[in-house]
Amino acid sequence: MKLYLVHCGFYDPEVCDGIYESHVNLFVTGDSFESAKTRVREIPLFQQRRMHVDGMEEIEAVDGARVHLEPDPAIEGRTLTTSNRHRDL
Repeated sequence: MKLYLVHCGFYDPEVCDGIYESHVNLFVTGDSFESAKTRVREIPLFQQRRMHVDGMEEIEAVDGARVHLEPDPAIEGRTLTTSNRHRDL
């Protein structure tokens, strides 16, 4: 199992009448780029916003540390993140 960042584009009709493309990065797991693309297309947000895939990256290592994923039945397939909102404007 590998970690993929999928760069998704979509047009939001509520922002400038949907003329400009917006983007979001979604993380998914898979055994290959093709399986990751299939998994991202199953995400409800991807479907609701009628997104498309603009690009994908397999994340193998970050800052000299290898990424190792372990399945955990206790979280039942959910994605868990910890956010730190920062505004310095």
